[in-house]
Amino acid sequence: MPSPLSRPTNDIYTTLMLPISRFAGIADIVQTFQCYRIITFMAFSDVKARYKRSVLGPLWLTLGTAGGSAGLGFIWSELFRVDATTFVPTLTAGLILWQFISGIITESTVLFSRQASIIRNLSLPLAIHPAQLLLRHLINLAHNAPVFFIVALALGSPLTLTTLLALPGLLLLTLNLLWLALFIGLIGARFRDIEYLVAMVMPLFMLISPVFFRPNYLPFSEHIIWFNPFSHFIEIVRFPLLGSTPPIFVVEIHLAMLVVGWGVTLWLFNRQHHRVAFWV
Repeated sequence: MPSPLSRPTNDIYTTLMLPISRFAGIADIVQTFQCYRIITFMAFSDVKARYKRSVLGPLWLTLGTAGGSAGLGFIWSELFRVDATTFVPTLTAGLILWQFISGIITESTVLFSRQASIIRNLSLPLAIHPAQLLLRHLINLAHNAPVFFIVALALGSPLTLTTLLALPGLLLLTLNLLWLALFIGLIGARFRDIEYLVAMVMPLFMLISPVFFRPNYLPFSEHIIWFNPFSHFIEIVRFPLLGSTPPIFVVEIHLAMLVVGWGVTLWLFNRQHHRVAFWV
C-alpha cells in the first residue's frame, strides 16, 4: 500500500519537472550556443575526413564549380539569348547558392539517424547536429565563393559597396536554413521515407527555381517564380552580388519565414525532444 506521503511527493515532482520538459527544446538550443567549440571541431573534422589523402582537398569543390559555371554559362547564355558577360556571373552565383541550400536540406533528412551513436552515448544537445551541418556547408560555401568573384572580375561585372549587402542577406538565409535543417531533421528521424522524398523533389526544384536564370528572364511568369521559397533564398544573396539592392518584399518574406519557421520548429522540438533518441 503506498505511503500517504508518496502522492504529494509525486505531485511536487511533476509540478517541478513539467516546465522543464515543456521547454526542453529551448534549453537544448541555449546549450548548443555554449558548445560552439565542439560544433566548430566537428564541422572541420568532417571536411578533413571527406578529403583525407586528397592532394587538392576542398579545392576540388572550387574546381568543380568553376568548370560547371564555365561549361553551362556560355551554352545557356545562347539558349536564353542573354549576353555571356551578364549571364555567366548570374549562373555562377546561382549554382554556388544552390549547392549550399540543397546540400543542407538534403542532408537534414538523415541528420539525427547518422548521428545515432553520438545521440545514444553522449550527453550533448541535439541542436548541435543541425548547427554542425550548417557550419560545414558554410565552409564549403567559402571554398566556392572565390569562383564568383573571379568570374565577375574576368567578365567585367561591377563589384561595388552594394555587394556587401550579400553578407546580411547570407545571415538571413543561414538563420532560415538552421530552423529548416532542425525541422526536417526531426521529421526525417520519425519518418525515414522523407529522405527519399526530398532526394526525389530537389532536382525538380532546381529546374523551377532561379538557379540558371533570373525571375525577370521570364516576364510572363515572374510572379509565379516568387511563390517558390527557393527563389527568395537565392535572390536575397544574388541581388547584391550582381550589384543590386534586394527588393523589399524579398527581405520581408525572409523575416516572415524566420519568425514563423522558428516558432513552429521550437514548438515541435519542445514536444518531440525526448523522443529523438528512441527514433534513431
